[in-house]
Amino acid sequence: MSGWYGVAWRAGRVMMRVLLLEDHPALREMMTDHLAQRGFAVDPVGCAGDARVALDAVSYDVLILDLGLPDGDGIAILREIRTRTAGGLPILVVTARDALEDRVQGLNAGADDYIVKPFDLLELEARLRAVLRRPGTRDKLTLCCGGLAFDPASRQTTVGGVVLDLTRRETDLLEQLLRAAGRVVIKDVLEDRLYSFGEPVTTNAVEAAVSRLRKRLTNAAGGVRIETMRGIGYRLVAGDDA
Repeated sequence: MSGWYGVAWRAGRVMMRVLLLEDHPALREMMTDHLAQRGFAVDPVGCAGDARVALDAVSYDVLILDLGLPDGDGIAILREIRTRTAGGLPILVVTARDALEDRVQGLNAGADDYIVKPFDLLELEARLRAVLRRPGTRDKLTLCCGGLAFDPASRQTTVGGVVLDLTRRETDLLEQLLRAAGRVVIKDVLEDRLYSFGEPVTTNAVEAAVSRLRKRLTNAAGGVRIETMRGIGYRLVAGDDA
């Protein structure tokens, strides 16, 4: 798969979505591969412009930000992203700038942690997990639309406090649609995120999953509906179930 949608790998537990902004192609690929193998879903991009597009389209759990970018000053972009994600998106800065004043400037600009290149991928992973464990990081992860509420930690979907009985695949699909509520999720992206590498997938697998989830949401009267954008993908919007 190409583009900023990146790699998604599922290991039977809560999948944390990472936006990786790193302009060095080889390092970006190494970081993406390592984190994907460790159970993260990674969207790798190489410039600030692509990062802005990704942030507008997806709700991320954490951002890894390289300060040396081809299309802007890293500190300025850090401040901008902090403003754009007022809900408190955790940000881990990765940079070759190792002077004390650079580290202080990065932290003061909004970084939650700061790691200097070169670094070991295991240290990167450990720092990433530490940032995600901080109090308040998971509080913002309850996803809501209409009468639906989804808790990624428990993997439970509720309507008016009543838990919906969804399959794992239906839960995964609903999470992806909720994270982009109101925006279209491209069909190919859903396929990559719902099915692991090597898993056989029929040509109409996504359509069938959407159909099953749509029926369950209608029966639950959750106040949402799944719209089909023919030839493109699907989006979840608040409104009548019919």
